[in-house]
Amino acid sequence: MLKNNFKYILFLLVLAMIGCAKRGSITGGLKDTIAPVLKMSFPKNFSTNFKGNEIKLTFDEYIKLKNLKKQLIISPPMKHEPLILPTNASKYITIKINDTLQPNTTYSFNFGQSIADNNEGNPYNQFKYVFSTGAYIDSLTLGGSVKDAYNKEVESFVSVMLYDVNDKFKDSVVYNKNPKYVTNTLDSLKTFKLENLKAGKYLLVAMKDYNSNNKFNPKKDKIGFNKQFITIPNDTLYELKLFKEVLPFKAFKPIQASGNRLILPYEGNSNKSEITLKNKVEILPTIITKFPKKDSLQVWFKPLKVDSLALAVSKDKYKGNFSFKIKDQKKDTLNIVPVQNGALNFREQFTLESATPLTHFDNSKIKLINKDSVSVDFTTKYDDFNQRLFFDFKKEPSEKYTFTIMPGALTDYLEQSNDTLVYNLNTRSLSDYGNLIVNLQNVKHFPVIVELTNAKGDVLASEYSESKTKIEFNLVEPALFSLRLIYDENKNKEWDTGNYLEKRQAEEVIYFSKEIDVRANWDVEQVFDVSLPYSPEPKKKTIKKKKKKL
Repeated sequence: MLKNNFKYILFLLVLAMIGCAKRGSITGGLKDTIAPVLKMSFPKNFSTNFKGNEIKLTFDEYIKLKNLKKQLIISPPMKHEPLILPTNASKYITIKINDTLQPNTTYSFNFGQSIADNNEGNPYNQFKYVFSTGAYIDSLTLGGSVKDAYNKEVESFVSVMLYDVNDKFKDSVVYNKNPKYVTNTLDSLKTFKLENLKAGKYLLVAMKDYNSNNKFNPKKDKIGFNKQFITIPNDTLYELKLFKEVLPFKAFKPIQASGNRLILPYEGNSNKSEITLKNKVEILPTIITKFPKKDSLQVWFKPLKVDSLALAVSKDKYKGNFSFKIKDQKKDTLNIVPVQNGALNFREQFTLESATPLTHFDNSKIKLINKDSVSVDFTTKYDDFNQRLFFDFKKEPSEKYTFTIMPGALTDYLEQSNDTLVYNLNTRSLSDYGNLIVNLQNVKHFPVIVELTNAKGDVLASEYSESKTKIEFNLVEPALFSLRLIYDENKNKEWDTGNYLEKRQAEEVIYFSKEIDVRANWDVEQVFDVSLPYSPEPKKKTIKKKKKKL
């Protein structure tokens, strides 16, 4: 009996050992998704009659600070930034104030999402520490939204500011003074809320502050403002539209680019500027053109043997005079390149760009034929400022064209002529394109500019309307388009930005709220009610009728 019991016990021990030897996976439990919690602070949050210069915050777990400089918003701003320690993981944060605090003022430290637990990085979202140097906490608020005046999307981290309007107030306050209150849209919001405000009269401003110094720098920053001063308390939701100002025109010292050309850098708008090149008292003939993709002009002159030249530049109130040495350099040569290669869309004109300004055109030395060697009539137009020659002709679908430009057809200002140039082009079938018909509704006033853009904001097609509400974009390449309307207030057929000191807002831009899918061989008819925030569904149909030829 005892022997049998011993065998039974031994069997159980072997089973237990086998069970212990089985492999298994070790799990760490559920992922921590809980944000840190403030356990206590000294002085207490929302304290009044604050007199010290140090604040200590204690949390329930180890925390770390992330992107503190970008996330932390102190309102009102302090002239000298406080020291916030430690920079490594800790359960404590110490704030050492290095500024003289204003009397009877409520201060707010909004940490945004900069406080997170050390292990999983869960943020303590929008934690605020608030105190008052007076007997009570200011509790008034102001809210609204921020948009870009021209682009569809507004940038992140836009500052929204309030400036005290009192007997010392000047409009220049945005350039050289800190605001009374400030908040920030951070990286995910397009709305703002200013809190802990005192009753009063204020200037309301939004700013994309690239220097993060609460000062408006027109060379870099965008600004938006409410035209009228506001009073608090106020339950109005304000909309601020950011724009980049055009700087006052100013020219910089010219740079010699060749034996016959100067590059003149500038800032602002160069339209209607007057440029005079002199050799002592002699005024030299010049041609002024745009330097591609840069804020610079090209000043073309005929080569001459001199030691120095002088350039006078003027526009409105600006006057600049420059003297400079002339080096012996090679002159520019005539070089002509096509803008389009191969396929030519129906909405385009065949275009040539010249490296030097063209001054003479002999169309009798230019021949355009189709694939059947039949001559095709054409006309030309030269854009002297951008050095582009346009060819306009009636395009047929699924056709091939050959331009032959014989020697001497094109001559530049240096008397240089072209060699033989041959360009082969082709058009596609009409069914490769789509049509978009836009029916405008509730337009406040005309004229308007209606534009189709791609995801990058590049304008792909544009129509100008002085009265008509039916806008046709025929024969466009299939794509997803954004649609926008611009109220052209000054009737110059382009969008104009605003100016803070002139209290002039940018021209209004209305975006259609959805992208429009224009497909090959489809007609899309879309209602664009510019007074509505939503988009009616477009009507689509396959193109059955023959399209008009261009």
